[in-house]
Amino acid sequence: MTGRTTEQHMEHGKQGDAALIALDWGTTSLRAYLFDAAGKVLDTRVSTAGIMNLPVPAEEGGFDAAFEEACGMWLAAAPSLPVLAAGMVGSAQGWVQAPYVETPAGEDALVAGIVKVRAASGANIAVVPGVLEPGALPNVMRGEETQIFGALGAQEERETALIGLPGTHAKWVVVEGARIARFYTFMTGEVYAALKAHTILGRTMKHPAAPDTAAFLRGVMVAREHGSAGLLATAFSTRTLGLTDQLAADEQPDYLSGLVIGHELAGLEAVLARRDVALAACAPQLIGADALCERYRLALAQFGCTAAQIVREATERGLWRIAVRAGLVGAAV
Repeated sequence: MTGRTTEQHMEHGKQGDAALIALDWGTTSLRAYLFDAAGKVLDTRVSTAGIMNLPVPAEEGGFDAAFEEACGMWLAAAPSLPVLAAGMVGSAQGWVQAPYVETPAGEDALVAGIVKVRAASGANIAVVPGVLEPGALPNVMRGEETQIFGALGAQEERETALIGLPGTHAKWVVVEGARIARFYTFMTGEVYAALKAHTILGRTMKHPAAPDTAAFLRGVMVAREHGSAGLLATAFSTRTLGLTDQLAADEQPDYLSGLVIGHELAGLEAVLARRDVALAACAPQLIGADALCERYRLALAQFGCTAAQIVREATERGLWRIAVRAGLVGAAV
């Protein structure tokens, strides 16, 4: 399957002002940014050529082909542009493996762990490593670390920060002293999709015409108030409430979404409490798709956490910050 690249915008300046190419290269997509010397995005290109969806197999030059398709026009105009990449492109299945750095991990550790790969075009790509939290139950991230440092922005002076990244594998990250101290991964999105598509719960569901916030919040509250036995116990209520005419078929998908997110937040609340931190007293920063982050913001409010904020352009800011720290570009004046 061929990765198709499309130009998104060229709003902030001219390509002749370009200073950096930065890539957010994940499993299913590639997003390329062209920055000017002030750290502003000049142009963006998006491709479906994630590492598992290259134009041709990796052993036949798939990474080179995807890179050329996304960035060839920019490099043709300015062949000496530095290139930085983050995400699954640095995994064992990526273009080059950038080994994890261990927590606590700051920007300097990420820069020290950068691994370079040379493209067929001659461009040298600096690949950002992921982060490993070692232990009896190790935890890893790759790509999120860049977004986290982008979200910190002017918040570095804060002693601690709680950052949430909703998605297929949701992550909650505790930052201390501008370093990733520890983090928790919840397979919320993947479990929701599996329950909906591959269990009996999906048999009675009907896709709603529009998101049902009331049904979603009902699920969140069930997880919070009746979830002590865990998701394996409460998930079946999606079916039984339907069978007893207490939950309409088109309410069930949002109810189940609320359940799984509610259990995630209950788990987060519990692990924070072990360190004498109250979730309700936190002001989390949320990174991700606006609609999903808004769902999390509503769900967090049910746990008494009303100060959550959605952070936008965290990826762009994080890529630029790491590029500056790595000396690929000068700091914006």
